[in-house]
Amino acid sequence: MPPSRQQRILGGLFGSLVGDALGVPVEFQPRARRKGDPVTSMRGFGTHNQPAGTWSDDGSLLLCAAESLAEHGFDTQDMGRRFARWLDEGRWTAHGLVFDIGNATRQALDRIALGTPAEEAGGRSESSNGNGSLMRILPVPLASLDCGLDNFCERVARASAITHAHERAQLACVLHGLLARALMRGEIPAAAHASAAAEFKARFASRTEFPHFSTLLDPGLASQRGDAIQSSGYVLHTLAASIWCLLTTGTFSECVLKAVNLGDDTDTTGCVAGGLAGVFYGIESIPADWIGALPRQEALRGLFERFVSAAAAHPPHCQDA
Repeated sequence: MPPSRQQRILGGLFGSLVGDALGVPVEFQPRARRKGDPVTSMRGFGTHNQPAGTWSDDGSLLLCAAESLAEHGFDTQDMGRRFARWLDEGRWTAHGLVFDIGNATRQALDRIALGTPAEEAGGRSESSNGNGSLMRILPVPLASLDCGLDNFCERVARASAITHAHERAQLACVLHGLLARALMRGEIPAAAHASAAAEFKARFASRTEFPHFSTLLDPGLASQRGDAIQSSGYVLHTLAASIWCLLTTGTFSECVLKAVNLGDDTDTTGCVAGGLAGVFYGIESIPADWIGALPRQEALRGLFERFVSAAAAHPPHCQDA
């Protein structure tokens, strides 16, 4: 029996955290090292000297986004304030410690702390195309499933702008959201990729940034050789790698381990791939010991229950704040 809507949403949320935690101990290590020592299960310590199951800034900001959506609906000001509280107070960290943050995200959150409106805080330069909004965007499409498609895309782009406001980063988040939406409908990954690509082309083909998405929209993405797939912190690399892992594997575990073992920005590639795979395969597909390794179990489950309830609401919850 296919996963239910609730199982898919929980799969996406837990899958993101699990993928992040699998990647944290080996972040920044090259692909060649992973080939000789592949990640096959939860590890501890390593790059950031954190216990097994620890999520990074990716997971913390995703949790802040989920909490904001569950408690206030779509409100970018509230979301941005929660992101800033993560940096200042350790909100939704695994162990009360902020141990990793990208430069663009830090600069945006510093602006918010000084009073800049959230949607004006993200960088707009060519250099502001890291994966710092993509890594935490999944709760927005999951909370927007009943919105009209134009409103859906607008919400995802606006949520990206809190930390990454360049159009390329925003559109990458939108494409990711369209893919997650198709997977939530139960479309198999190849069909979901084709659906998302068609919807994306129909709306954004005239945009200046559209040519940068040719690889991501290519129906032959799954046939790319592994050595052609890059796993840096560039937003388009992360999204392409995550989709490629989803398209070329057959289980949640295979997808997320393939993503982490690409090396380099392992926590974010693992987080994004894990979120997409979790949406498709559902919560029951994620190894129980991987979920069990995550800290703050009671808090996580409480938050996710509230989020699922909010995501199950119908319009007018799609109205912009």
